[in-house]
Amino acid sequence: MVRPRKIKFVDFEPGVTYFKPRAVPLNELEEVELTIDELETMRLANIENLSQEEAAKKMGVHQSTFQRTLTRAREKVTDALVNGKAIKIHGGDYKMPGKDGTVPIGQGSIAGRGRGRGAGLGLMGGQFAAGPGGICVCPKCGHEQPHIRGQPCVQTRCEKCSSLMTRK
Repeated sequence: MVRPRKIKFVDFEPGVTYFKPRAVPLNELEEVELTIDELETMRLANIENLSQEEAAKKMGVHQSTFQRTLTRAREKVTDALVNGKAIKIHGGDYKMPGKDGTVPIGQGSIAGRGRGRGAGLGLMGGQFAAGPGGICVCPKCGHEQPHIRGQPCVQTRCEKCSSLMTRK
């Protein structure tokens, strides 16, 4: 029997989920799939400059799990850069609780799993996929405002009550 994967806490919703080499048609490219939790390990280690112990604690995993996930993420990104592959960011084994204890729409529930491993109507696909259109809604007061491209709703404050928004 296979040991279940450890669910990691992720506090970041990427605004851009696909990268490709310039001037190369998509149909000619191989893809490397980077999961949301792998991206989070890179963000915490390389952008937030946290130690592996601090970052692991923030994600709710052991330091060795964080280190393995970070190594896997770096290998995938290096492969894409060196070999001219596209990078697709989606899926993974994660939970994404909002700042107010809620979870953005389409990302599972705090008690359950994220829509991991690229399946279902998770963060990066289906009817809840982030894109140029859409509406950000405040879970506290219900105020709606247009989604701003490149700025995740979960990082946008409500104009009326200053709570963090979710994607409608």
